[in-house]
Amino acid sequence: MAGVVEHIRKLKAGGAVLYCWSSGGSEYAKKSAEELGIAECFTGFLPKPNIVLDDQPISTWRNLKHFYPLGCQSRTLDDYSQGLRS
Repeated sequence: MAGVVEHIRKLKAGGAVLYCWSSGGSEYAKKSAEELGIAECFTGFLPKPNIVLDDQPISTWRNLKHFYPLGCQSRTLDDYSQGLRS
């Protein structure tokens, strides 16, 4: 988890706009971020949705990429941005 926390700090320092969300709800997401000492890195805290109403399946959303936190420590903000342009 230490690597994920440091990664979040680097993304924020690089200018990323970050939101923290949890299936436990927005208060749980905020409390978890506070416990990890990274709450200030997030613009907001949200609950994960249970239902999404949209005219497109999530798998076809443009500019939506999924990454597992434990596999991201070596990525940079530019790495993510390039992935959205490709």
